[in-house]
Amino acid sequence: MIHRLLLGVAALLLVDGALGLSVKTNQPRRLTAIFGRSSPGEEPDSASHLSRREVCRVVAGGTVLSSAFLVDNEASAEDGYRPAKRPTAYRVDSTQPPTLIPLSSARHEAQILRELGSGSGTDKEAIVDDRVNLNNMLNKAVFGSINAVSGVVGGKRDETKSGPGYASFVCMGVPAATSPIDIDLAVGLLKPIVENHKGDTALGLSFCPISAQSDLDSYSDSGDESALQSALLEKGVPKETVDMYLPLFRISKLKSLKLLAVAPERDDILTARTRGLQNVDPERRKLYVVDAEGFIGLSQDPRFKLYTDRSLLKDFSPLKGDDQPGGFFAERILVHETAATVAAKYASQRPDSLVAIVAPAPDVRFLLGINGRIPRICNFLNPGQNKVTANAVTTILLNPTAKETLSKSRYLRLEIGTGPQTLDYQTKVADYLWFSSSPKVNMIPRLMNG
Repeated sequence: MIHRLLLGVAALLLVDGALGLSVKTNQPRRLTAIFGRSSPGEEPDSASHLSRREVCRVVAGGTVLSSAFLVDNEASAEDGYRPAKRPTAYRVDSTQPPTLIPLSSARHEAQILRELGSGSGTDKEAIVDDRVNLNNMLNKAVFGSINAVSGVVGGKRDETKSGPGYASFVCMGVPAATSPIDIDLAVGLLKPIVENHKGDTALGLSFCPISAQSDLDSYSDSGDESALQSALLEKGVPKETVDMYLPLFRISKLKSLKLLAVAPERDDILTARTRGLQNVDPERRKLYVVDAEGFIGLSQDPRFKLYTDRSLLKDFSPLKGDDQPGGFFAERILVHETAATVAAKYASQRPDSLVAIVAPAPDVRFLLGINGRIPRICNFLNPGQNKVTANAVTTILLNPTAKETLSKSRYLRLEIGTGPQTLDYQTKVADYLWFSSSPKVNMIPRLMNG
């Protein structure tokens, strides 16, 4: 308080001595240098002038005016108001309810991507650090939130995250209505991740059916984009989709990434939707589902039941009059299991490998789509040796919107499972939210040190 009063007195002295005060008989002197001087003989506008008493009242109330008086008035008028640039990336911390930790600079964003490239994955436990604790506001104000993130990702690497049985995965969820901006962001994140990875690296594309694997391999050898477009078109992939994803194909070629076709065949997806999983071609179904027991058992898990009700089925839209949510459920779990199986098969044969998957956000949000199945399948493929846990799988939503996180407000939804009966199964929306440009402030909820 003494400091503020001294600053207030200094401000008043500066105004008296440097900026000047207009004096009128039988009236208090008013500050006019900043708020404008009235014309000779004209009564000052009470809305645009402050008396000394008013200034003192503001200072006593705790507002420091010194900065306003010390600013070059002409420069301020020319420059105008410049709002602070908001971060473009946020860690979703696993608190209850989840909170957001901003990555406050490009350097900190790059650090996270380097760590992902090194195979660190993302710890699903809440960050315990008094520098990012809502009960320690002073430390947060002094040190900033990124200190907590750097403390988590910048420490000594866990020795269990390497060697036979270990691999890491990065699932990127793009908006369902994908745009070139989203793909450019995916490329921008993928590049530093793969550049910092020393082992085998693959990129899975959710729109490519398994039968297109040979076509992807041919592209990796030749780089012939025209041949790739023609081959994928024959497999039912629209030309517009291939064109939009070309930047990802190009970086895979540039960085020698193994391209993975991770989707079921188009006819099998339709069969699962309209006639049930039991009618999918048995031979191809064996390719899609290698862990049949785990695949069936997952549907009985309480957390997965919550995910199904609060996330998966929210995207159901009838294809025709007799289309039912049950058919949509069968379709989506087949799609998710297939992608997870392809990724797990690749990684299980290559210790310390990294698999990145680009898929629509609904297939990875709330961590129980493609991403949530990977550890189970890795354990099935590598019994007794598997080191892949949920922490080895990192999920990043790219340019998420409130609608795509199933929020009914302007804010992004960060979790499902908030009621007393579902709190034990609460699941956060992703590990990171990443934007091409600073998001609107009214989108970002529960921001720590925001």
